[in-house]
Amino acid sequence: MTEASTLSNRADAQCQAYSNIVWEVLENLWHPQDNPNGIANLGVAENTLMHGELQDFVRRNTNIRQHAFTYGDGNFGSKRLRRAVAQFLNERLRPVLPLEAEHIMVTNGVSHAIEHCSWALCNRGDGILLGRPYYKSFIADISLRPEVEVVTVSFGGHDPLRPDCVKSYEEAVLSARKRGVVVRGLILCNPHNPLGRCYPEETIKELMKLCQRYRMHFISDEIYALSMWENKEEIRNSLPVPFVSALAVPTDGLIDPELVHVLWGMSKDFGANGLRVGYLISQHNRNLATALQSVGLYSYVSSISDHVAAEILENVDWVDRYIARNRQKLSESFSFAVRFLGQQGISYTPGAYAAFFLWVDLGRAYCERHPEASTSRDLSTTISKRLLEEKVFIANGTIFGSEKEGLFRIVFSHPVGYLEVGLKRMMKAIEL
Repeated sequence: MTEASTLSNRADAQCQAYSNIVWEVLENLWHPQDNPNGIANLGVAENTLMHGELQDFVRRNTNIRQHAFTYGDGNFGSKRLRRAVAQFLNERLRPVLPLEAEHIMVTNGVSHAIEHCSWALCNRGDGILLGRPYYKSFIADISLRPEVEVVTVSFGGHDPLRPDCVKSYEEAVLSARKRGVVVRGLILCNPHNPLGRCYPEETIKELMKLCQRYRMHFISDEIYALSMWENKEEIRNSLPVPFVSALAVPTDGLIDPELVHVLWGMSKDFGANGLRVGYLISQHNRNLATALQSVGLYSYVSSISDHVAAEILENVDWVDRYIARNRQKLSESFSFAVRFLGQQGISYTPGAYAAFFLWVDLGRAYCERHPEASTSRDLSTTISKRLLEEKVFIANGTIFGSEKEGLFRIVFSHPVGYLEVGLKRMMKAIEL
């Protein structure tokens, strides 16, 4: 006899529905000596290129004070760290209004900052706009606990970063209204995950105008802001669109500044996913900060991580060298990956120059080698299974809201030797 669940309805629903292959992958990672039969991970958005340099820095700068074993300065992070973040981002993001410590709320990762925005800016059942393709975890961060609807926006093959995409966002707002959903916000990932490019300033301004027109919050996740690199393989005669922070856009005549919020963190630009430090920046909305004090306990960053993050950001000369070297390594790994793909006849979306991603058409490559698969309804699922059978994890584009079947996201921010292992396994998976 099956006993009734002792969990809540919502928890029980997650037991039935939840599935995330990432955790299985991370428990069985490939290592040339320790675990040669493990899984080569080219699917999780991690940058491992600078781990040696980061490890050396942390070893030399971990003089933890006793104060770190207390509750510190409160649930928005230490005064020291918030001052360091303000100074660091003032120099690199060039905000119109210089950042101050009180503009910054520290969280244990940017995911929690996203969830905070959803919880504080929307009522249950309201919506937040999200353009396709998107960073997959936006869905859970926005919807799972805050119970806010993610209103996805399709572009029908048009470039989702160009200014004319704004009409698609507006259509989504109006369509949601007809269903009784009030759209309270719009969230971007800039630079874009998974497309690896930046939103032009004109697009940012037009989206801000849209938010003002419908009284929506403009949320800019800028976690890859410093991960720009030179594309030596494709971009020759024109400069790529530069990264422009939402903080650097004058809001006069565009949007009420209290509707603008920016997210940044240590996970991507510093290759430190495990540090779990993120920042929610809102310069003009003090009510947001006041409201989040009530739930900030649940996103309290470790005082040890707080200390390490402050040490990093305060060491300006070291950081400058670190960022420059990181960009060089990203460029080199990108070059290796696209040359490999070219040699194998694998097509991908060109033009990347930011973040860690290649948007690759494995569906086309698989069907070229297996013509019978071209009529399959589950082509992407079939490819995903084949990849895992060959011990390589590459993320299926369907979980990123891809508008085209067969696209996958390759994360290339790994040393060339690691990339080579993963890419060779990928080719074996689609050829057999």
